[in-house]
Parts: sequence; C-alpha cells; structure tokens
Amino acid sequence: MNKKTFGIAFLMGAMLLSSCGLSNAIKGGGIGSAAGAALGAGIGKIAGNTGLGAAIGAVVGGTAGTLIGNKMDKQKRELEEKVKNAKIESINEGQAIRVTFDSGILFATGSSVLGANSQTALKDFAASIASNPQTLLQIIGHTDNTGSDKVNDPLSVNRAKSVYTYLTSHGIAAERMTYLGKGSHEPIADNTTASGRKENRRVEVYILPSQEMIEAAQKGTLK
Repeated sequence: MNKKTFGIAFLMGAMLLSSCGLSNAIKGGGIGSAAGAALGAGIGKIAGNTGLGAAIGAVVGGTAGTLIGNKMDKQKRELEEKVKNAKIESINEGQAIRVTFDSGILFATGSSVLGANSQTALKDFAASIASNPQTLLQIIGHTDNTGSDKVNDPLSVNRAKSVYTYLTSHGIAAERMTYLGKGSHEPIADNTTASGRKENRRVEVYILPSQEMIEAAQKGTLK
C-alpha cells in the first residue's frame, strides 16, 4: 500500500455520494454553510486529511464552491467524452468525481497485469488527468468474494498499484496519487450471482480537489 494512502470513510452516507442529476456548479453554490461544513468533513474523510476537509467545507456554499463545482463539471464532461469504458459519477454533491473501471476491462481473472483492452481507456484517462493538474487521485482496487482474503486482499492492492504505475508512466505525478486495496470487503452488488460478482470486481479512481484548487477558488482565480 502506498505510504501516503488516503483512507476512505463514507460517513456522510448516500446524501454525499449521489449526484441527483444537478450540475456540480449548482450544487457547489447552493449548499448552506452548515451543510457545507458537513460536506467538507465528508470529503476530508475520503481524502484522509481533516485539514483538507475543513478547507473544502469553508468554501462550499459561496463563490468558491461554485468555481470548484464548475471545474469538476468540466472535467467530468471531458472524461465522459474521452473514456468510454468506465462509469463516471459526481459524488459528494459535486465536489469530487468517481471513475469506476470494470476490472474485466483492465485485468484477466485473478491477474493484476493490465490487459490490452485497458490501454486505450487508461491512456485517455491519463490525458484528462494531465490537463487538470489541480486535482488529486485515490485509486482503489476491489474483488468479488471468490477465494480467500489471503488472495483477494493483495490482489486488490496490486490491481490498484498497476493503475497507479500506468498513470505515472504516462506523465501523472506520483505525488498526486495514492492507491490501496479493499479486497472483497466493500461489494456494490450481490456476490451470489455472476453479474453481481462482475460488478464487484472493479477499480475506482476518486478525483478530489487539491489544496491548490481550494485556495485558487477562495481567491476567485480558479478557471
């Protein structure tokens, strides 16, 4: 596991994890100060950095929140245009983006070696990330529950690390990224069905605003 790994803790629940069809700009500018502070704490949990969470909470609800929402909206649209083999979602009320790659696209069963089909998707993803240097990335690998934790836990880490390594080799600064594995411990679908297990075998990349982005938004200079 990367020593700078961000811990993921979704304490804010579904309210913070779904986009509900609104643009990030609207959501960024429309949240009141109390909700903004709670939202900031939620993002801070995702980032594993309470200071970062507090900073985000301080800007949500005003002009700075709108600027961050605009920036994330723009990057989300870019990703939707360029990266076809992934699910791209606004989360935390528009203050972050979650990109989910089906591990069947990236890896052969039981393997952490990137397959040929992953090259285009990750290359296009890297290009979008490179053009948005003020964001941070958290890469998380997941497996289904087939096999033991002894196998699945390191497999999930190694899959996340493979994505991390690929992105660094395509110009993404290592200090912008962290990675970790969750094994089979955070399923999003029913592991008793083949389709559910397929959904659970995935790599998620969280795109988060950096302190630089937050400070630029506070100054009104974020473009």
